[in-house]
Amino acid sequence: MEAQTFGNVMQEVFSTQPAPPDWLVIATAVVALAVVVTGAPWRIARNVVTIAHEGGHALVALLCGRQLQGIRLHSDTSGVTVSRGRPDGVGMILTVAAGYITPSLVGLAGILILNVDHITALLWISILLLLAMLFLIRNLYGVLSIVITGGVVFLVSWFTPAEVQGGFAYVFTWFLLFSGVRPVIELQTQRSRTPSPSSDADQLARLTGLPGTLWVFFFGVVNVAVLALGVWLLVLRDYFPL
Repeated sequence: MEAQTFGNVMQEVFSTQPAPPDWLVIATAVVALAVVVTGAPWRIARNVVTIAHEGGHALVALLCGRQLQGIRLHSDTSGVTVSRGRPDGVGMILTVAAGYITPSLVGLAGILILNVDHITALLWISILLLLAMLFLIRNLYGVLSIVITGGVVFLVSWFTPAEVQGGFAYVFTWFLLFSGVRPVIELQTQRSRTPSPSSDADQLARLTGLPGTLWVFFFGVVNVAVLALGVWLLVLRDYFPL
């Protein structure tokens, strides 16, 4: 019975769901954009961006053979990922460079899953990634951030109908795409007002000898390009095929 129940759950998770109508895809984009450009909603939702940002640092650190020490997420939506290994070189550069582009790339990955109509699978993959990241968190606020975010995704995926899951998945994916751009603008604004040698751009400047502003430009170009690709894939592809 337990094996059959597990099998049913897996079948439900990895089954395809009907693609939403175009109006819903556009409406969810408007909702996600409103969250990114407004004050209070952005301050709350930015915790999700921080989770993706620090998760990107952590994943690339592991892929580069560095020893991951842990992740801390803070109530001001900042975060830090600590890894041990060579303090310079390609591995360190890639680790530091990963943070600001990860939310956009995760959003792009979400689009690829949505385009094959695996909406529930996208939500459960998100839950599994959050669960894996939970074991790396080293402070209470970080644990709460991961648990609350994962809990919301789980409740939607388990207790709501396919239409609600689809709307939530599209809002979530659009949010990651749009939210990749704003932190880059905030980074450069902060650097121009109060230079911070600990910012990712300034760390990369020390590691590579290239100006920090050039790295901010790199983050922005990548995230805007991914956003443009996302808009094409989700909205414009049928009207402007390659």
